[in-house]
Amino acid sequence: MDNIDSILQNLGLQQLSDMQENAVALIRANRNVVLLAPTGSGKTLAFLLPLTEAIDKTRDEVQALILSPTRELALQTLNVLNAMKTGVRALCCYGGRPAMDEHRKINALHPQIIIGTPGRLNDHIDKQNFSTAAIRTLVVDEFDKMFELNFQDEVESLLGKVPQRERCILASATNMPQIPTFAGFRNQPPAMLNFLVRENGTVDTKIRHFIVRSEQKDKLLTASRLLCLLGAKQSILFVNYREAAERVAQWLIHEGHSVSLFHGGLEQTDREAALNLFRSGSANVLVSTELAARGIDIPALQNVIHYHLPANPEAYIHRCGRTARWDTDGNSFLIVGPEEQVPKYPDVQFEQFPLQPPYPTPAKPEWAMLYIGRGKRDKLSKGDIVGFLCKTGRIKATDIGVIDVKERYAHVAVRRSELKQLMLHIIGEKIKKMTTRIESVAQKQSHNAVKK
Repeated sequence: MDNIDSILQNLGLQQLSDMQENAVALIRANRNVVLLAPTGSGKTLAFLLPLTEAIDKTRDEVQALILSPTRELALQTLNVLNAMKTGVRALCCYGGRPAMDEHRKINALHPQIIIGTPGRLNDHIDKQNFSTAAIRTLVVDEFDKMFELNFQDEVESLLGKVPQRERCILASATNMPQIPTFAGFRNQPPAMLNFLVRENGTVDTKIRHFIVRSEQKDKLLTASRLLCLLGAKQSILFVNYREAAERVAQWLIHEGHSVSLFHGGLEQTDREAALNLFRSGSANVLVSTELAARGIDIPALQNVIHYHLPANPEAYIHRCGRTARWDTDGNSFLIVGPEEQVPKYPDVQFEQFPLQPPYPTPAKPEWAMLYIGRGKRDKLSKGDIVGFLCKTGRIKATDIGVIDVKERYAHVAVRRSELKQLMLHIIGEKIKKMTTRIESVAQKQSHNAVKK
């Protein structure tokens, strides 16, 4: 059994929440479990702790599968698992990249847990890229989203390919009528842990909910003024369509806001760059479709802005769940046009948020992000990047923020006040005796958004 205290220390946490303690105990004691808890409450850690305890680290076979509705949630789950430092080998599989590359990684790593989207996992199993013989545990994360995205057939198909499974864990932020009859619970009825409501029957939330009135049907000016008043505090601005995301991002960039654009129509590398830009604090605003409503964990995120009204109460809840994560507070701003009615959401009390001049100029983020055209395949490490920027770039280590090294490239956040001088020193210079392209991701993102 892994030491929970050391895992919490690795994650920078003091203790488990009541929900997590109850979930860990319940999952340890039961074969089938349904875990219902609000977004941002730490469900991922709640099921990963008992799951990793059950893994036999001496065996090279896949022993557990975690199904995720989106690649972003799958990657987020993998990040949490890796940060726990339990010694369990895990791999993430999802569409949008060659399955053959993943197959090679499976053969090289011999993962004990595979996290992935249903379609890609079915594909690997059908091609016999890994054996299901040793799989005893199946986790279906964001179960409600699976059904919303019509993954029922994919999930049921996968269940038939894992005949030796002994338990199934469902995690969701929404209670659904399909849960009791879910095909994965063939052995026994599931034990249920519901933290969606408090004892007094109200939704457990640390979020303040505001109504922002827009005098025009087109809400661009209202959104810009709201962002100006919110200053440098990070905000996700939700829209309902990809085309709207591009239009809103383009307009806000033109108005001087620091914006990162995120939606399902972008290439995977562009999506990763957009999230890295926002996570690192190199952009104050993430303009996104519903894609960012699940599996995106930005600890410092304070504001959620609904440019378009959510499709239903569940969508509102999941959008709001991006803020007030763990022990922090957050705000939700619903922009309502002149012809729109304020939706009625259970247990949500709205306050008015009037927009009054003077409006400050758009705030600049503290950080800027660099793209370095070398990565893990070039044996480039975080230490190499820090050494290069400090020695050749002549900046201090404290002026370097989040570093993310991928297979073929790396992203690194540097303090914006040092960017201009830094670029003068490093442009054209070699890193680890390798020539490479180095450029500002913010400039590249902004150019792509405006170009579209």
